[in-house]
Amino acid sequence: MRKIISKLLFIFFLVSVLCVTGLDNLPACAVQKVEPAKNLKCIHELKFGGVYLEMTSKDFNALGFEYGDSVTISFSNGYVLEDIPYYSGYYTEVKHPLLIFKPSYQYLKAVVNFGEPLWETAKLDENCTAEISLKEKGKYLSIQKARELKYSNDREAYSSDEVFADFRSMNIGKLKKNFVYRSASPCDNSSYRAKYTDKLMAQAGIKFIFNLADDDEHIKNYMSKSDFNSPYFKVLYESGKVWAEHLSVNYTSESYKAKVVAGLKALTENEGPFLVHCTLGTDRTGFVCMLIGALADASYDEILEDYMRSYYNYYGIEKNSDAYNAIAKSVFDPMFETVAGNDKNDLSKYAEKFLKENGMSDEEIAKLKSVLLL
Repeated sequence: MRKIISKLLFIFFLVSVLCVTGLDNLPACAVQKVEPAKNLKCIHELKFGGVYLEMTSKDFNALGFEYGDSVTISFSNGYVLEDIPYYSGYYTEVKHPLLIFKPSYQYLKAVVNFGEPLWETAKLDENCTAEISLKEKGKYLSIQKARELKYSNDREAYSSDEVFADFRSMNIGKLKKNFVYRSASPCDNSSYRAKYTDKLMAQAGIKFIFNLADDDEHIKNYMSKSDFNSPYFKVLYESGKVWAEHLSVNYTSESYKAKVVAGLKALTENEGPFLVHCTLGTDRTGFVCMLIGALADASYDEILEDYMRSYYNYYGIEKNSDAYNAIAKSVFDPMFETVAGNDKNDLSKYAEKFLKENGMSDEEIAKLKSVLLL
């Protein structure tokens, strides 16, 4: 009897150790075999040149795959995408591949985020098939969790109008105090923030708006709607004090860079305070404000904290949390590197170089600095 009890205790101990230490970095008691998805028909996604793989996410996940996993896609013509993330949104860096499924999709899709059309790059045709296998369980889970967050459009869910509208001044570096503001849209009311932004920018005395989300057609459409309630914006717009351009989110494209520089040139022909906005005031606004902050000789940390303030306002993400660090690494850093590369020193030098390479003369750069800086 004593031997039997000893054996049972040993087995219990062994199972406990495995569950704590894990097997291949996973809890042993939670190990699940993930079967490859085989012989998936490849379908050309014409709009962006991606590749639909004929399997629903429900069937795919039933094999053991989960968002945040690293997968390898092997096409029958020999082309391979190895160690790419499986996400519920476009959470990779620009020009990086991913496997994605969104509710609006019928099938899984392999695509390069704002990159060259995968169908052409991989030289696929209608006879090609694909196999998806697991590379590493949960490798990209921290980014999936950080990026899948949802915000509320209910004003009562936020502590103030400023937080709700993501409205604030950029008092960083050598920028004039309370002179450059950023926010959600004061004209697009799709997230119910426009009237709050409009009131706040009136209080701040904004004299010129740098709109990165809309062209004139968009703006006139907003103004024709019954829920339009932004009188201060309307006055500025009708006075020619709104520079508006519908930018994509691909900040690496030559078109994007040229339009940003054109907007900054327009800014120098007007008086401040200025407001920079897109739809929610995060990514397109974030890029322009990062560039302005660098020109103002703000530090990397100052610019990052200003950018991440939007994630705190919308999602409550605290500094140095896992989500904060994941977003900084996967979203902000690639944006920052477009201007300054991996060097976090002497940022004004890189900002001036960016402006000059994309259409601004030395005289125009000097004028921009005289308008914005102390």
